[in-house]
Amino acid sequence: MKKLFTVFVAAALVLSMAACGNSGSSGTSGSGGSSAGSGSSSGGSGDSIRYLNFKPEIAGVYDEIARAYEAESGVRLIVTTAASGTYEQTLKSEIVKSDAPDIFQINGPKGYAAWKDYCADLSDSQLYAHLSDKSLAIEDGEGVYGIPYVVEGYGIIYNNAIMERYFAMDGAKAASMEDVNNFGMLRSVVEDMTARKEALGIEGVFASTSLAPGDDWRWQTHLANIPLYYEFKNNEIDLTGDETGEILFQYSDNYKNIFDLYLNNSVTAPGLLGGKSTDDSMAEFALGKAAMVQNGNWAWSQISGVSGNVVAEEDIRFLPVYTGIEGEEGQGLCTGTENFLAVNKESSERQQKLAEDFLFWLYSSETGKRFVVEELNFIAPFDTFEEDERPGDPLAREVLRWMEKEGTESVPWNFTIFPNQSFKDKFGAALLEYAQGGKSWEQVKETVIAQWKAESEKQASGGA
Repeated sequence: MKKLFTVFVAAALVLSMAACGNSGSSGTSGSGGSSAGSGSSSGGSGDSIRYLNFKPEIAGVYDEIARAYEAESGVRLIVTTAASGTYEQTLKSEIVKSDAPDIFQINGPKGYAAWKDYCADLSDSQLYAHLSDKSLAIEDGEGVYGIPYVVEGYGIIYNNAIMERYFAMDGAKAASMEDVNNFGMLRSVVEDMTARKEALGIEGVFASTSLAPGDDWRWQTHLANIPLYYEFKNNEIDLTGDETGEILFQYSDNYKNIFDLYLNNSVTAPGLLGGKSTDDSMAEFALGKAAMVQNGNWAWSQISGVSGNVVAEEDIRFLPVYTGIEGEEGQGLCTGTENFLAVNKESSERQQKLAEDFLFWLYSSETGKRFVVEELNFIAPFDTFEEDERPGDPLAREVLRWMEKEGTESVPWNFTIFPNQSFKDKFGAALLEYAQGGKSWEQVKETVIAQWKAESEKQASGGA
């Protein structure tokens, strides 16, 4: 019995030592999750932080990031990736665990409203200090609780070669695009270009306003974001609360200003736009039939990929979408994201600091920035990136140029709080009827206001 007891104690001691030696080495696993950075810390500190990743398609990149960060810092990064479409459910289950994520992601103001009890104030963090446009962060009072880690932007894309031909003409309404900083000047230039379209070698100033069902997202979502941004801003609406359940659409006439300009100075007659797709519109621009088109930085690959494309990389530029709202001379592109980084305030102070240190490393160190640009393919909204570290895409560079332009403020992506797809579809259908002459603008406005309220109420009651 004594011998058996001695063997038992020795075995238990070995197991105990093995467990201590491997403390923290096994990653968490969520729904579809993957762990990264396994193995003992090369730095010998024993520190580790946990990150719940939103995007399954970049899980492999985070495996590499975790290994690189541990090699440089000695801190182990454990990454769990939620399966596609399950992030909210995964976060709900992970956040209450003893080994909850120290870093997680929230989806805009509504996402912050749902997770505010877990979001630490990042206003004193290094990452926030280097955010190029601080208006993009999720703020509450004096605090900062969500920092965008990747941005995209949209506006009016223009072919500078065509614009330079116009500016060289006698009697041109502007000398350069620097003069075009409000709707009045934009309309003067566009209407004059339409009168001279044959001399300019174009079929219309704007590519087709695609209004085919499913292809109207540039108008019922992206364009609609601008007047609603000003409505929410000027009326001091809390985007995280219930005040967004109804809208006045008080800047509907401003929406009409730019929408009419698109319709009346286009490659395609308004009555035929119900058969036009976004692909049609982008091809018209790529082939030089139009000088301008509303879209985002994601459009460059589409434009450059069109067979017969004539738009040179150095000639593709962005202009903000001006609508005639007072003070718009300082308006930038519509720039934003649905993805914001948050640090878990339920984590210890040390864990929160380690989390902030990792995030700053990712967006400021030579190694981290290489992953961001070359592997994650992000437009990172931080001033830590030098010119030669920027994305190669010309429209991505334009987004960054506008974000950093002095005296200019980006328009955030408030369309993340639009009620649902049903609202957008009904808005788009009303726009098509208006373009075809079957509905007045006042009727469009009434439709938008009524459908926003109806779909918001449906959402609040748990409807589809």
